[in-house]
Amino acid sequence: MSGTDGKPLRTGYTTGSCATAAAKAALTALILQEPQQEVTIRLPIGEEATFRLVRCEFDEARAEAEVIKDAGDDPDATHGARIIAEVSWAGEPGIVLDGGIGVGRVTKPGLPVPVGEAAINPVPRKMIRESVQAVLNEFDIERGIRVIVSVPDGEEIAKKTLNGRLGIIGGISILGTRGIVVPFSTAAYKASVAQAIRVAVKCGCGHLVLSTGGRSENFGMETYPELPEEAFVEMGDFVGFSLLQCRRQGVKKVTLVGMMGKFSKVAQGVMMVHSKSAPVDFGFLAQVAEEAGAAPMEVEEIRRANTAAQVGDMMQERGNALFFQKLCEACCRAGLRETGDGMEIETILISMKGAMLGRAGLQG
Repeated sequence: MSGTDGKPLRTGYTTGSCATAAAKAALTALILQEPQQEVTIRLPIGEEATFRLVRCEFDEARAEAEVIKDAGDDPDATHGARIIAEVSWAGEPGIVLDGGIGVGRVTKPGLPVPVGEAAINPVPRKMIRESVQAVLNEFDIERGIRVIVSVPDGEEIAKKTLNGRLGIIGGISILGTRGIVVPFSTAAYKASVAQAIRVAVKCGCGHLVLSTGGRSENFGMETYPELPEEAFVEMGDFVGFSLLQCRRQGVKKVTLVGMMGKFSKVAQGVMMVHSKSAPVDFGFLAQVAEEAGAAPMEVEEIRRANTAAQVGDMMQERGNALFFQKLCEACCRAGLRETGDGMEIETILISMKGAMLGRAGLQG
């Protein structure tokens, strides 16, 4: 993948990889009683990666190593975070792994980590355990150890993530299934959407409100104040993916909330609504306007419009509520084509200023 200047985007490393590197370095320092400057680990994708340590301290009972997370060219909230692992000798055999300051605790079901445990996902847990066990084996040591992963600024960083909504309290999650961060990865966002839907279902939500962004989510919350926080999921551009996830999880009703630009595409059956995935079809919008009784001059004006928002403003100013009603119904039909029967889909269309333009619902 390339950036806007044509140069390849730089791959980074997950919090799970950073925590593994810090844990391995800390244990090595504890055993050798020597400071470590860098450490090499094996990633889940089968490659090796070397991390430079910014700090390594130890005494006879414990050691601590610190890595700065480098997310590459991905706009990751945890880029630059301090990932620290403290390793100490334990009285009992085995490896005890836990989270310290800035690593969240799981408080809701539906996540890959049980309620009450530190938000260190299964793959990072496996990476850390296998890495420190390999060091113990290398030095023929059978003593038990305790590994504590901390992120000093984790609680503040978590405010920029979905953790609070997912029921992860007190910090960030230690994540990563491949060990690397792929820049601008749609897979990572999709995974977070799927996880949010699973949490909502586990919390008993039968009605989910899927929004394309922050403003549309706020509107959804104002529209359905009786729904719990978990019921609101920011799906971004992944309309079709999110609807299918809801279908697979047995959700009975979905409300889609969004604006003209993205939902004019959904109305045509485009289920991935990123600006680069499909342009706004002004011919389609003109046709809807014509069916809604717009004058020929208005229809022609829509064909020559620059943005879908401009079309929405025009129809709102002319008081053509039927235009928005038809668009919302078309979005519902497109959604039901994607999911099949058995689900109710509602669409709420709002303006850039947060005013409702139209609303419709259909039962599959």
